[in-house]
Amino acid sequence: MAQASKNSLRIIGGQWRGRKLSFPKVEAIRPTPDRVRETLFNWLVPVIQGANCLDLFTGSGALGFEALSRGAASVTMCDSDPKIISTLKQHAALLKTTSGIFLQTDAAGFLKRNTQKFDVIFLDPPFASDLLAQCFGILSETDSLNSGAMIYVEAHSKEELPPVPDNWSEHRSKKAGDVAYYLFIKE
Repeated sequence: MAQASKNSLRIIGGQWRGRKLSFPKVEAIRPTPDRVRETLFNWLVPVIQGANCLDLFTGSGALGFEALSRGAASVTMCDSDPKIISTLKQHAALLKTTSGIFLQTDAAGFLKRNTQKFDVIFLDPPFASDLLAQCFGILSETDSLNSGAMIYVEAHSKEELPPVPDNWSEHRSKKAGDVAYYLFIKE
């Protein structure tokens, strides 16, 4: 299903399937394409139900709300832009969910302060940044991931991923246009 406009998306599965959500006109927002989300959540079917998730660079909220729609117990959505957080809170009210936690914070700062453990983490930072390397480093030094946690990583298809933590193994990967996406499992 094609996205309705440049600043909106549709939830593609679960209880809110077909619901349209808009997001602020912020240049850095690049929602995960529908076909990539469909593949990702097919990969996550065995673990998403009841999972505690973290969407570190939430932007449009596409991954976080898709996870909630498909039965995640909770999703902590982080973004540094106050307009984005405000919009995501409005979406949660519209969808009548209290399972989303919305934090205006930078990703590295959140990871350094975090005391929760997550079953699924979505890492989809702005392309051409060093944010993935920073997050990989912090995640390898902290206790934010449950054993067997799934880590979704999205990057530009022409970018090489930074070295992943030693206790992560690549489960799946694909490319779609300019997007390369990976699913790792923490051992």
